[in-house]
Amino acid sequence: MNADWQELVSLTRGAAFAIERVRIEGKDVAIEGRFDVPPLARLASDDQVFVMAFVRSHGSIKRMEELFGVSYPTVKNRLNRIAEQFEFAEIDRGLDRSRVLTRLERGEISAAEALKELDS
Repeated sequence: MNADWQELVSLTRGAAFAIERVRIEGKDVAIEGRFDVPPLARLASDDQVFVMAFVRSHGSIKRMEELFGVSYPTVKNRLNRIAEQFEFAEIDRGLDRSRVLTRLERGEISAAEALKELDS
């Protein structure tokens, strides 16, 4: 089933699509109509893999860093980008002070850069 879904995502190349017929496997039952694709299924296949890995790692950004060989900010940025694709996800567009301070603490930005971000 997973290979079928990946093929469908590949065929649509990111274009929106709807499901119009659902058949229950092993039964002689089919339902026709217009069914919206679930939000997670609308993600690009590489983002679906990323979300599945995040869930399987129990939301551990440290584990995601290890799995994907990327930095903390890269994981956070990708999660934020994915989250923005969901209507039901409330995203605080304001400045996230704790995130800036965490980046400063980790040495990812200088004190001057942190002050600039906090002032903007």
